[in-house]
Amino acid sequence: MRSVAEDRKPYLDEFARLEKEEPGNGRAWVGPIRRAAIDRFAERGFPTQKEEAWRCTSVQPIVRAAFMPAQGGRGEGLTPEVLESLTFEPWDCSHLVFVNGRYVPGLSRLRGGPPGLKVKSLQEALAADRDQVEPHLERVLGPGGAARPFADLNTAFLRDGAFVFVPAGAVVEEPIHLLFVSTAEERPTVSHPRALVVAGDASQATIVESFVGIRDDLYFTNAVTEIVAGAGSVLDHYRLQRESREAFHVSSLRVAIGRNGTVASHAIALGGALVRNDVDVLLGAEGGDCTLNGLYVTSGRQHVDTHTVIDHARPNGTSRELYKGVLDDASRGVFDGMILVRADARKSDARQENRNLLLSEEALVDSKPTLQILNDDVKCSHAATIGQLDEDALFYLRSRGIGDEAARSLLVHAFMSDVVGRIKVAPVRAGLDCLLFTRLPKHHGARS
Repeated sequence: MRSVAEDRKPYLDEFARLEKEEPGNGRAWVGPIRRAAIDRFAERGFPTQKEEAWRCTSVQPIVRAAFMPAQGGRGEGLTPEVLESLTFEPWDCSHLVFVNGRYVPGLSRLRGGPPGLKVKSLQEALAADRDQVEPHLERVLGPGGAARPFADLNTAFLRDGAFVFVPAGAVVEEPIHLLFVSTAEERPTVSHPRALVVAGDASQATIVESFVGIRDDLYFTNAVTEIVAGAGSVLDHYRLQRESREAFHVSSLRVAIGRNGTVASHAIALGGALVRNDVDVLLGAEGGDCTLNGLYVTSGRQHVDTHTVIDHARPNGTSRELYKGVLDDASRGVFDGMILVRADARKSDARQENRNLLLSEEALVDSKPTLQILNDDVKCSHAATIGQLDEDALFYLRSRGIGDEAARSLLVHAFMSDVVGRIKVAPVRAGLDCLLFTRLPKHHGARS
């Protein structure tokens, strides 16, 4: 019998319990996928800092915490007013609300759309839409495997989530908002939100994912999102992370882009005590186009780690990546970005930038942009900067009668606005702009 490390045992025991309780209801085909994922996790376990991909981030706080499975689907205390404060509402679109990873119809609002559009609970889709789910679920880039143990945990506990299917040629005018709310009860809890988005050939859609906590609870959100963009499709994706300042948040975003498809993903990370975001993009057909923009804003002792991989596997692919960080107090940021251009990917055009602004002498950031190029007929570049506010710019503003604190705030706001201004959903852009303005540092006016 396989020896099981103590840190894995609670999750393996919980999986065994759920496997006995899970009814069929047309979803029996998911069972082998779940079992394969838990077997990988049982063999692999949690990552350690001895591994290159995790050398800057220790997950021991997650491992040591005695997380209980969250009771999903409860909407107590979540009123329309509370939801509005969490999501920059009101804005006209479909809102699917999930509490601890489980769909809550009573809090959700579904609006019409083009024929064939499906926006629903993944639990329902597993039974009713197998032909549209099975070809993509856990197959966008293959299983999590050795490098993605948390994604394996999410798959092992797959029960519900969001499913969005945009039929070929359809244009969805309004954004589709997926709101994932995490709560803790008497003890710290763990939930595994999941989303699968399939955009058919020549379709257009906008997806907004929000991850929020309503109190300063200690909980663990372990999320996976899979996006399949068909040939000629255009998909805008936004990911807003505003978890509790005590929470742990680990996410995996997997994107596969078809021939001449376009995906732009924008990630904003504001909350969480310990955060890890993995983004994997496959340009697996000719002419694919990918944009990754991100902003992480940290303070206190927050730790935010972002790993991205853009895989140019076929010719004439284009990728643009810009991640910015604003770090205050004793917080820490990590950016590890890889652009891989394969031997067959001639005429690839890739640019990667990571810019970091340190507002405190105690703040720290590790930046590692990487290019791996296996074809000479390409255009690729990468850059990284880590610095403080420009003293010349501060002097210029102060010389025109602007106070020191206001001048610093203006420069920090301008630095962040470069990313926020690229968000096309007006309520989200305006809401974030206001929220970030309230988070501007107020205590650095005395620095010279």
